[in-house]
Amino acid sequence: MSHILQVEAVCKSFFNVRVLRDVSLSLERGHILGLVGENGAGKSTLMNILGGVLTPDSGSVLVEGRRLALRNPQHAAEHGIAFIHQELNLFGNLTVAENLFVPRFPRRRVLGFPVLDNKTIQQRARQLLELVGLGISTDTLVGDLSPGERQLVEIAKALNVDARILILDEPTTSLTNREAERLFSLIERLRAKDISMIYISHALADVLRLCDEICVLRDGCMVAHGPKSEFSFASMISLMTGQNLEELYPTRQSRASNEPKLEVRHLSQRGVVKDLNFRLNKGEVLGLFGLMGAGRTELARMIFGLDSHAEGDVVIDGVVAQNNTPHDRVRQRVAFVTEDRRQEGLFMEASVASNVAAVALPAYSRFGFVDQDHFAEAVTRVGRSVGLSASALLSREVRSLSGGNQQKVVLSKWFLAKPKVLILDEPTRGVDVVAKHEIYGLMNRFVSEGGALLLISSEIEELLGMCDRILVMRNGEICDHLARPEFNSERILRSAFGAGALP
Repeated sequence: MSHILQVEAVCKSFFNVRVLRDVSLSLERGHILGLVGENGAGKSTLMNILGGVLTPDSGSVLVEGRRLALRNPQHAAEHGIAFIHQELNLFGNLTVAENLFVPRFPRRRVLGFPVLDNKTIQQRARQLLELVGLGISTDTLVGDLSPGERQLVEIAKALNVDARILILDEPTTSLTNREAERLFSLIERLRAKDISMIYISHALADVLRLCDEICVLRDGCMVAHGPKSEFSFASMISLMTGQNLEELYPTRQSRASNEPKLEVRHLSQRGVVKDLNFRLNKGEVLGLFGLMGAGRTELARMIFGLDSHAEGDVVIDGVVAQNNTPHDRVRQRVAFVTEDRRQEGLFMEASVASNVAAVALPAYSRFGFVDQDHFAEAVTRVGRSVGLSASALLSREVRSLSGGNQQKVVLSKWFLAKPKVLILDEPTRGVDVVAKHEIYGLMNRFVSEGGALLLISSEIEELLGMCDRILVMRNGEICDHLARPEFNSERILRSAFGAGALP
């Protein structure tokens, strides 16, 4: 087995702060190397060096035994390295075919003048889409594709430049379970073609499933590197954090009451959801599971007043809601943390303080003027209560924060509004394991203080670990209801798929 990539004693500092300290690793041809670590461990900096975005202060990068000074992403691509970022580098207003060839379009000469070779573009684009298993028209606008389809287009683009090393940074963050499985199938096919990959993910179960070897970064240092047989979920957490998290899901001491805080009665919307009925009690975490298209997010949006419903009622604190708008729900002390924090939950260019203020600001205003001192104290208090550091609270742009800290900002925004009912849609997607543990602790604290929480998640383990009850949706209907003594992952999946009689 030969090394296609070697990193030797790489160091990198920013403003005299050491980010990478003598990091060394190797990647075998046709292997998948899992790279894990907390946010801030140095993973992105290391991969930006391999992708030609950054240059190391010292150390070496060797590709197929040749020592290289990668000057830019184009130079890295010329040596077979493609970095597929978490935020995909595609143009939504261009077609799939155009995205595959930007910026190097095939040309032919007509009357001595170079023109685009559209026949070659279309033919090659179809071959690339077939290679990644994507059955769409090459003329489809990328903006019309799902996140999973865009991910496959990005990989096809890398294959178009004959990439031999793919770097995949959190590739499943925005994908449904079905899209993730499709991606995993493609990764296996690419490995069979001797393409080597570095797979970066906070989903440790996926790392153990896919990778041949695993590297663990902590505080800019490589603390472990070996075959995946040497690692377990627990050992990776310990290596990443330098401490033992005795359990990922913290124990909750409080118990749910029988007092309903939210009730959904016969809620229906043609083609979306049908005759939904359930209640969420004070002090309870109620889980909601379902496959893509089951109607989970649509239900949450209806409850919060973002989408309309044709029939049925939403009852908050025993009162039937007469008006169904987000403004009304905020006034009724209902909060909704959406699935896509970047697009729907945050003002990415604004400061942390401005984001935290987004919902509760009117409560600190009198006659059109904001009580700045009172408000600043409240923002600091709630930010610290969710674990945001002083430096994070002073950040000028929330986009500079890690995924875990961004999610804490979203939670701060809603906690400042003092909700009674909190709806969380995929609250730990794309955050590291320590941030997950912290968010779970915040969830437990919310319900122990009398709140009621509806948790929508695609991770069955998360639901099993955090919930008092779990509802399963299929085709817009609730098809199963499990109390904690009945929790069973196989039953949940069978219900979601509609796979025969339940045990």
